[in-house]
Amino acid sequence: MFSRVNKHDGVPAYIQIMNIIKKEVFMGRMKEGSQLPPVRELAEIFGVNMNTVMKALERLQHQGLVEAEHGVGYFIKESEIVKEDVLSIIRSTVADLKRKEIDLEITKLLIEEVWRND
Repeated sequence: MFSRVNKHDGVPAYIQIMNIIKKEVFMGRMKEGSQLPPVRELAEIFGVNMNTVMKALERLQHQGLVEAEHGVGYFIKESEIVKEDVLSIIRSTVADLKRKEIDLEITKLLIEEVWRND
């Protein structure tokens, strides 16, 4: 489910962790009420120290995506699942871009540009 953070990415590890957890929620793989693994286990999975995981979870808690139960752990609070028709559009668009040999970095730049200016 979760993947290790890329320490050479240039994106802070705690932000990568936040994005990984958000992606799992938005894709519907983690539902409202789902319990996250313990902080120590998440640190091992992500390949970071526990303080980095805690920073990510605290930020997610502040954003309202997770909630902490003292002595129990962290749970998904809000579950915003991307609807299947939206995922279908994204998959189709990505397939077209790959056929046209547009790489991921260019795709990200184009999406950001269109998002901001349309």
